[in-house]
Amino acid sequence: MLETTEELAALQSLLDQSIAAAGPHLRGIITEKRRLDAASLVGRLSGMRLITVATATADGRPLTGPFDGYFLRGSWWFSSGPDAVRIRHLRARPAVSATYLPGEEMSVTVHGRAELFDLHGPECADLRQAMLDFYLPKQGPAFQEWMDGLVGGVGVRIVASKMFTFSASPES
Repeated sequence: MLETTEELAALQSLLDQSIAAAGPHLRGIITEKRRLDAASLVGRLSGMRLITVATATADGRPLTGPFDGYFLRGSWWFSSGPDAVRIRHLRARPAVSATYLPGEEMSVTVHGRAELFDLHGPECADLRQAMLDFYLPKQGPAFQEWMDGLVGGVGVRIVASKMFTFSASPES
């Protein structure tokens, strides 16, 4: 867990404000008992989590796709190559949504805007380390060699304007 006390407080505030602004249908599903607080959320999102990221095409059509997501310092992060379609979308139209949905027992949905960084720049140090922590044990040194050689790699942080959590069993 990388989150500071201040980052956890900001995340909790975002979660509280998001559900307060939700419509009655969503609030009927995501009841108080089914919400995760910031500390519980961070505790359940360690390591790599597959997320579905939604961007918009130039003519406004939604486009979704999977990414290796990392929840770091209270925000979703992911990476891709500079020529990826969704990276092109985010450069032109930074509005983005993402969902982590491992099954019916939990979900995290975020809406906001994407900030794009050089994957090898200082802003992505936590993301690179998280990627190494996850993939080095699985793929060995070849993964770090690949990542270090990735020219133009893009790290993306979703700056959330809304975030919703659901848990069928928040105490687990």
